[in-house]
Amino acid sequence: MSKVTKEQVVEFLENLTLLEAADLVKELEDKFGVSAAAPVAFAAAPAAAAAPAEEQTEFTVILAEVAADKKINVIKEIRAITGLGLKEAKDLVEGAPKEVKANIPKDEAAKIKDVLEKAGAKVTLK
Repeated sequence: MSKVTKEQVVEFLENLTLLEAADLVKELEDKFGVSAAAPVAFAAAPAAAAAPAEEQTEFTVILAEVAADKKINVIKEIRAITGLGLKEAKDLVEGAPKEVKANIPKDEAAKIKDVLEKAGAKVTLK
């Protein structure tokens, strides 16, 4: 029996059709009692885990809470930010926690949060 080199095996495998390669894998699985599916799935898992998390680009400003003595200041700022009328802004402030603005860029959300906190409100970004 002659010795087969790695190069010869690689060349042989390169010339197989997809159907022939599938048959070869099945035959090797049967012959050696192994499964090619487990190592493939295991190899794919680290690649998926290594994918970077997508950075959030849009935020929602939520008015969480307003101090009773700061309500008027917060209502004024809500009106300026949202363009709501006095009654609507008052209802929003008194109904906290409520959404002030949704799907806005990070910079704008941070500015709104800062303004409302200076006025006396507790604000969260989601």
